[in-house]
Amino acid sequence: MSDAAVLSIRNVSKTFGARRALDRVSVDVRRGEMIALIGPSGSGKSTLLRSISALQTIDGGEGRIEAFGEAVQENGRISGRVRKIRTRIGMIFQQFNLVGRLSLFSNVALGSLGRIDALRGFFGLWPAETKQAAMAAIHRMGIADYAGQRANTLSGGQQQRGAIARALVQKAKIVLADEPVASLDPVSARRVMEALRTLNQQDGLTVVVTLHQVDYALRYCDRVIALKAGKTVYDGPADGLKRDQLIDIYGPEFEDVFWEGAPK
Repeated sequence: MSDAAVLSIRNVSKTFGARRALDRVSVDVRRGEMIALIGPSGSGKSTLLRSISALQTIDGGEGRIEAFGEAVQENGRISGRVRKIRTRIGMIFQQFNLVGRLSLFSNVALGSLGRIDALRGFFGLWPAETKQAAMAAIHRMGIADYAGQRANTLSGGQQQRGAIARALVQKAKIVLADEPVASLDPVSARRVMEALRTLNQQDGLTVVVTLHQVDYALRYCDRVIALKAGKTVYDGPADGLKRDQLIDIYGPEFEDVFWEGAPK
């Protein structure tokens, strides 16, 4: 793992039955990067993201994933220190993963559970520091007016910005976002991507985001990694990815992965 890297993926494979979802993938992620993982359906991008956070176990063998210089998993086994490592990694999902019956504030405050007594969190007895951090994060995401509202009454975009606020309270250094705008309308999707980009640029957070919307990947991310059939087929600057390459990556899906028009 290089000195500048916060994530290192080496020779990682993952099989499901007869299908190889990841095929000896190797990637280094440097501190402060904003990276889009793209590729057609079934290309392995979500499997890779879930493997980085140890929500998915990789195949046995020489594969290894490190975060902050520590092993997350290797040889098909998840590290015993993974819970500690995860306190520095925020995970944002397509379906928001908020607790619907709890208020937006309580959901955001849950980001502190890795640092406070779990029993206090269970009863909502948040320390003053957590309360201040939660409200600051909610305000920053532009959803302060909804702090006391139940999460399941909020729009999808509001819930997703709540999930980002929770990662801020968690004090995550890396944010992994798995199709965070797939369930949103274009206006809400742009707000979520702009929020992630702001955190990357202003706070120096490292962001890795899987996207089905390739135009968003090219607009908001500096680096793009494209997967196809579990293999890395492009890894470079967003402005270096040309139309012919995208057609080769996506095939018949090409016209469907641009919300606002494909590149000429």
